[in-house]
Amino acid sequence: MKFAFTSLLSLILLTSSFAQESTADRAARIKATLPVVEKMYNEYAEKNHFPSLAFGIVADGQLIMSGATGFSEIATETKASPGSLFRIASMSKSVTAMGILSLRKEGRLKLDDPAYLYIPELKDMPALTTDAPAITIRHLLTHQAGFPEDNPWGDRQLDTKDEQLIELIKKGISFSNVPGVTYEYSNLGFAMLGKIISNVSGKPYQQYIDEVIFKPLGMSSTIWEYSKAPKDLLAHGYRFEDEIWKEEELEHDGTYGAMGGLITSIDDFSKYVAFHLSAWPAGNNPETGPILRSDVREMQMPWNFNSLNAQYKYPSGRPCAMTSAYGYGLRWSRDCEGRTGIGHTGGLPGFGSQWQILPEYGIGILAHANRTYAGMATINTAVLDTIITLAGLKPLPVEVSAVLKERKASLLKLLPHWEGAEQSGIFAENFFPDRSVSHRKQELDAIIAQTGNVTGSTEIKAENQLRGSFLLNCPNGNIRVFFTLSPENPALIQQLDFSPAK
Repeated sequence: MKFAFTSLLSLILLTSSFAQESTADRAARIKATLPVVEKMYNEYAEKNHFPSLAFGIVADGQLIMSGATGFSEIATETKASPGSLFRIASMSKSVTAMGILSLRKEGRLKLDDPAYLYIPELKDMPALTTDAPAITIRHLLTHQAGFPEDNPWGDRQLDTKDEQLIELIKKGISFSNVPGVTYEYSNLGFAMLGKIISNVSGKPYQQYIDEVIFKPLGMSSTIWEYSKAPKDLLAHGYRFEDEIWKEEELEHDGTYGAMGGLITSIDDFSKYVAFHLSAWPAGNNPETGPILRSDVREMQMPWNFNSLNAQYKYPSGRPCAMTSAYGYGLRWSRDCEGRTGIGHTGGLPGFGSQWQILPEYGIGILAHANRTYAGMATINTAVLDTIITLAGLKPLPVEVSAVLKERKASLLKLLPHWEGAEQSGIFAENFFPDRSVSHRKQELDAIIAQTGNVTGSTEIKAENQLRGSFLLNCPNGNIRVFFTLSPENPALIQQLDFSPAK
């Protein structure tokens, strides 16, 4: 279970010259980190007694590196590979959410519809209180239906049949909260979403997902029922107990497959991860996926915040507060450095997995292991952090809009003298009443007195289509120019700030 390893120092020397992100050699720089990444995964697998582990890195629309260690089946000593089929548990949830959005795209349901419109048995189910609202599809997607956290119970329900789910509903469900007031993780809620997909589409949930999501994405190896997997590719699940690996019994597929039943490989699921990355940035390219890119971004948004970890530390020990939330079958996080992560973990008896994308960096990661509740989020976070550092990755630049370029060019004609500023037509109506020309000139003159006269400028660094900054080059230090445009058309400068560049 050992990987070949080249020295970390050599990789640091290799990548130290990359001060700025370059799309031309991004993939090469990421691939150069493979020996370090392999070593990290190998050591993590050995330390945590994983029979096997498989991983992949996605960037620029494809799986650019992958690997595996250990045995997918211990008894036969079958070696794991990126093509090995692991049950990925709750990583299945976003696929269910995508199925719901596909039905919405077809005009067959709305997210704020009461769920009882599609599962009639919910209509007569007793609520927790008389003022409790009806459970909506959106409540189910975001774990706000009021059901209790049910991981230990839910993890043993995979092979439940449709009629058993309906019988549970008819008996009445025990609520921990009324719908819509708080987040509480519910596998039951996603089983209901699967039932909604079946009832609305008129097809078994699994068939609908196969047809509308997996087939368009070219995911030909992803399955639901383990007995249909090629024997040499199926990863068996294990728990580590009494210092030995004990095989867990694989559950057959059933109604709760919608919450955690998928069986897939790094090679195949990487296509799904790439599709999530393809939604960023928003653009004008033709739509080619199973749902609209705007729907994918909607899935990924933080629909309810559920934690703030002010003491969070990266695996390297670097302190960095982290807040987290939940979207539609997806977890969302943002750290103290502004990094946004989107993805999901998965855990079942015999298996543990995680995938995550960093949209601003255009990179994604996924990893599967075949030990009960194998915690993959920690190692994936560490690997992504390491790749960003060693490959010198920076957030992908926002394309500068034409209007930002126009306003910058006009500013350069006015600065630093400000002559004709009020007649220039580039400032919004609030601009000069907020602060007069004379005071704005005094402010800039005071900075120039320290930096020396302006000799040139840099390109704009855009934050979005109507906000950005650039530098005025000066002999003794540069000046940062930040400006924001108004919502009118054409957009005009409503805010303009100068500061010594740090």
